[in-house]
Formats: sequence, structure tokens, C-alpha cells
Amino acid sequence: MKQITENGHKIIEELSLNHWQSLSTLFYDGWILRFANGYTKRANSIQPIYDSSHDVFAKIDECEQIYASHQLSTIFKITPFSQPDHLDQLLQDRGYSIVDHTNMQVRSLEELKEPEYPFVQIDEQLTPEWLDHFCRLNQVHEGKRETMTQMLSNIRTSTGFISLSVDGQVVACGLGVVERGYIGLYDIITDAAYRNRGFAEQMILHLLHWGKKQGATSSYLQVVAGNAPAIKLYAKLGYTKIYSYWYRVKAFHVS
Repeated sequence: MKQITENGHKIIEELSLNHWQSLSTLFYDGWILRFANGYTKRANSIQPIYDSSHDVFAKIDECEQIYASHQLSTIFKITPFSQPDHLDQLLQDRGYSIVDHTNMQVRSLEELKEPEYPFVQIDEQLTPEWLDHFCRLNQVHEGKRETMTQMLSNIRTSTGFISLSVDGQVVACGLGVVERGYIGLYDIITDAAYRNRGFAEQMILHLLHWGKKQGATSSYLQVVAGNAPAIKLYAKLGYTKIYSYWYRVKAFHVS
């Protein structure tokens, strides 16, 4: 795959915002503040990816007040191009801790191997059945189901909700979203009892071929840096790291 420029990295960040929707968004001098009832850091964090001109200390104070007013921790997603470029150090000095160091990985969809396992289903609209399987495999609390349904229903580009079955039982599922020539992969999960048997690889291959039919020429995904089995799988599938990001978190405390 040709080298991706910093501008290309920012495009992938934009795609990841579009493909994992929040319930509401505030724009503040180049920072994007996202809210989704506390379900996932990705959808409840500040994305400082555009030029910033206001006083950074005042902005951080304001953001902390906004998130506290929603009974949420203040979370910043820090990438190599966060603005201002010394934001990570400022947050560290204010007592923010680092969590979930994550790699952004990409691969071209050229020379894509054909899947061999046939028992998969891809729905292009969210279904209650897929959501049931996803929540079961991910152990999503029932109280978060409505929030997740709204988030997934808010996606405005092509979606592929995939599930893989063994003996009629769904044992793996995930989500692919296509936009601007990319298919992003999200929440690929396999039942613990069926891992290390090649099912995740087969499911991803099906999803990538589906994305290619939708016009995608490349794929991206995000993987936590400490998740060795997933990193090994994605390397086998041809994904390579292009940059890392992490979250800076200041916990919300009820006074």
C-alpha cells in the first residue's frame, strides 16, 4: 500500500468518527466533543484533530465542566496530530492517565484471499438478531442496548453486519462500514469457546470481499496494543500499523 500522509491519517480519523457514531456532538474551536451515555470511550471523548486557536487551559476547563455536567469522565483521544501538539503533556500535567494504547492498521484490498468457510450472513441494515448476538458475545449490559441501537442506526454510510455460525449457532460477529474507498472493521468478536480455529479470519475475509463490492479499495481497523492474539491475526490478514493513539482520562467524581 502506498504511504499514507498525515492528511490521510486525519481522513481515517474522520472515517472512524463517522463509522462509530455518538448520540450527540459539540464542536469547540477544532475539538469534537462526543456523547453517548457513557457507552465506549470512542463515543464519549474529545477528538482534538483540527487547528485550535483559543486558550488551551480555558478550553480544557470548559470541557471538564461539560462532561461533568453529564456525569461523565473527561476523556481525550490523543493521536500524533492532536491540536495543539503539546496537548498530551498538558493533560499529563493535570493528572490525566493513559488508557488503551491502540494501533491504527490498514491494508489494501488487492490480492485478497478468498474465504473458504461458507456459513456467514451479512445484513446491510441493523437487525435485532444481530444485536442479540453482538450483545451476548460482547457481554453488553442490557441497559446499554438502547444506546448502542441508536449509535449503530445513526451511521449514514454503507454498513455490513456480519455473523458466522457453527452448527446453526452464531459464534462470531462484527461490523464493516464503507466510506471514501475504505471499509472500517469494528468489534470483531468470537465466542471464547471457538477461538483459535480460524473463524475470525474467515469472517473478516467475507467482510472485506463485501466491502470491495461496495467500492472499497482499502481497509482500516483499530486494535489495542496489548491484544497479542488480535495483532497476530491482523498481521496474518495483511494489516500493518500506520500510527498509534491512546486516551487520556480524568475520572468524574460525584461531589
